[in-house]
This record gives sequence, C-alpha cells and structure tokens, in this order.
Amino acid sequence: MKALILIDLQNDFCPGGALAVDQGERVIAVANRYAAEFYRLQQPVVATFDWHPANHGSFATNAGQPVGTLGELDGLPQVWWPDHCVQHTPGAELHPQLEQRYLTTQIYKGQQPLVDSYSAFFDNGHRQKTALDEWLRSRGVTSLTIMGLATDYCVKYSVLDALALGYQVEVVTEGCRGVNLSPRDSKIALAEMAAQGAVIL
Repeated sequence: MKALILIDLQNDFCPGGALAVDQGERVIAVANRYAAEFYRLQQPVVATFDWHPANHGSFATNAGQPVGTLGELDGLPQVWWPDHCVQHTPGAELHPQLEQRYLTTQIYKGQQPLVDSYSAFFDNGHRQKTALDEWLRSRGVTSLTIMGLATDYCVKYSVLDALALGYQVEVVTEGCRGVNLSPRDSKIALAEMAAQGAVIL
C-alpha cells in the first residue's frame, strides 16, 4: 500500500506568512493533483502540521536571538525561526486552496516547547515519535510519496526518517520548495535524500 504525505502546507510557509517560502503557494496545485489521484485509488493522503505552542523554544523571540542564526536548544543545534505555525492561529491552518476533502488524516508535530520537529516521524533529537509511523503501519503502508514545505528542512528530515524506518520513498520535486538560508540548500537536500535511497521525481 502506498500513501501520500503532504508536508506542512500551512499559511505561515506560503507568501504573506511568518516563515514564507519563496513560491510556496505553487506546490498547492501539485498537491491537489496528487491527492485527487491517491483518493481515487483509495490510498491514504496524510497532511502534516507544524503545531507549535506560543512558548516554543525555536522561536527567535523566545530565544532572544536574531532570526536565521544558529544556536542550541536543549542540547541540540537550532536555527532561530520567526514565530510560526502557532497552534490555533490562522498561520497554522492549511493553505485555503488545498483540497482538504482528499485528506485521510492529519499528523501534528513540534508541540514540545524544548525540541523542534522538522520530521513528520520524530522530533529533532529522535527522543519521541509522532503518530505517523504507527498510523501508516496499521494500514499496511510500505511506500510513500512525499512533497511539501520546505525541501531543505521538514521534507528532507521526513524523507530521511522514512527511509531509515524502511519505507520506499519517492519525492515529488515540483511539489516542494525550500527555505534556502543558503542558496543551494534545496539542491543539497535533494542530493542527500537520493543518496539515502529516495527516488527523486
């Protein structure tokens, strides 16, 4: 069984959002196209959410550090981000053009204040799992098609964890866009995913 994983297609990662990814809104039409096809084939469609409490330690405002700089959060390297995807705010909602009727379930991550969670499967310290792996295995899913925001963070870490957990993974590049704190970050991320066994579409 195959499943489609749509990573963090939330308002805050799209133009006008708190952590807007360049051309982030362009992935929505791609996601809708794939979601419709998976839905037609009765294959699961999962949407993941960055779902931070307002006191999240990754926020530059809470850390008292400049946005985009690197520091440490509870013993782990941490980029200081703008406040984004705060629970129950408009920025945390899925993009309004995403066809939510195709979604089978939603998975939330990044809820622990002291650890960030780029991956849809684990927090950044691999201290705790999200509900995703168990949910997929209970439905006999062995193969994943992954796309979303952002290529160089949440997509990359979700793909690498999925591969480590034994899933076959394909990445839809036209359905991804990157933060690109450095200009080549997304290209490097795709190369890393391919090197670990992901099929790059």
